[in-house]
Amino acid sequence: MKLFYSPSACSLSPHIVFREAGLDIALEKVDLRAHRTAGGQDFYVINPKGYVPALQLDDGSLLTEGPAIVQYLADLKPQSGLAPANGTLDRYRLQEWLNYISTEFHKSFSPLFNPTTPAEARQAQMTVISNRLDFLARALEGKSYLMGNTFTVADAYLFTVLSWTPFVKIDLASWPALKEYHSRIALRPAVQKALEAEGVKK
Repeated sequence: MKLFYSPSACSLSPHIVFREAGLDIALEKVDLRAHRTAGGQDFYVINPKGYVPALQLDDGSLLTEGPAIVQYLADLKPQSGLAPANGTLDRYRLQEWLNYISTEFHKSFSPLFNPTTPAEARQAQMTVISNRLDFLARALEGKSYLMGNTFTVADAYLFTVLSWTPFVKIDLASWPALKEYHSRIALRPAVQKALEAEGVKK
């Protein structure tokens, strides 16, 4: 298998997951501005959506969308505990978190990474993100991870998105529970290896 990624992008989430699961996966960096892979291929030919993550399976087919990829990887190593068993209520709770992070939290950052977003719209979006951070901080009260005491693929995704806060000038010190959560996950060996492999400062 091969994971197409871009440093610090949302592809960091499945990158962390495959390392947490102990899976053997090749990595190929993608320049998202030029839409070229490190090997010189037109990334649109590989993934017509044009963005990462994209997971090339051993049969040559492609799986896209982070929440789908991380569950697929976790299910390859169910003993890792990275995702509850399919068909259980806990699995649906995991999917509930993945959907929230994807649609409500992750996407709320998009306007802030767009240099053409007007100042007034940027400020409004900062308020949206602040409200999401309030919710997440409350959700983590009394828990080590989103699903309780077990690290799951949802935590890999939330860690990744929280890592973007410095780039948009949001200080997690205003949310101590989230700051501690992010700092603690950053120390996990698999996370450290993923960050190092992507050339991201720890």
